[in-house]
Amino acid sequence: MEIRIEKIRKEFDQYPALHEVSLGIKSGELIALLGPSGSGKTTLLRLVAGLEQPTTGRIFFGQEDASWKPVQERNVGFVFQSYALFRHMSVLDNIMVGRHHLLKNNFLTGSLYWLTGARREELKHREKVEQIIDFLDLQSVRKAPAGTLSYGLRKRVELARAMALEPHLILLDEPMAGMNFEEKEDMARYIVDLNEEYGMTVVMIEHDMGVVMDISHRVMVLDFGRKIAEGDPAAVLADPHVKRAYLGEEDELLVDPDEAPSIAEDAA
Repeated sequence: MEIRIEKIRKEFDQYPALHEVSLGIKSGELIALLGPSGSGKTTLLRLVAGLEQPTTGRIFFGQEDASWKPVQERNVGFVFQSYALFRHMSVLDNIMVGRHHLLKNNFLTGSLYWLTGARREELKHREKVEQIIDFLDLQSVRKAPAGTLSYGLRKRVELARAMALEPHLILLDEPMAGMNFEEKEDMARYIVDLNEEYGMTVVMIEHDMGVVMDISHRVMVLDFGRKIAEGDPAAVLADPHVKRAYLGEEDELLVDPDEAPSIAEDAA
């Protein structure tokens, strides 16, 4: 499903966080959002997810105007920087929570667990969750409480729960922030596989330029809430406006495309 963000403006207490930002997202794309801190990247993701509503502008999912649709009706999975796991629940149960909106049995039929289709439905959803656990190599911690996991594993469980929603779009807000190199390798590989094997459309905020160069199909750069560049990663990162936004000067490259570390290749 194609997603179109058309001239979105978002204000907080009359302070503009985004200034008429537009972006087209094709089905199956992996797009990275770049920009200095406070440039409006997370605000844009929250608008697409339905956690915020635009001041002006429109967001279309296909031909449908979803600008003011509630978050539960958008079928969007998201992993933001703050943890959203139930710490005392197992990894398996945390991921199962992501299937709740797909359950057809209600309170009454669910209470008659053995006499209705509730048991069969639960087994069906559990099978889907087990497939996600295998995909993200979480078998060894499937029964562990989420609160006991390392930082990298918790982020992976959050990604698993987002996948469990069976969304048409996944939004990732700095999915590799705070990770060591090995954890970044793993997460980069999972994101690429999610995009290529599952055909999932992914929009992520990421500051590791090696990762951005390796795995992104396209990038968009924001600065002070305005879009200053969009396109091929190598071309955008060489753009003078982008270099100025990040470094404050035009005569240095943000990253040399020929020398950028290849996390995705190392992880393959």
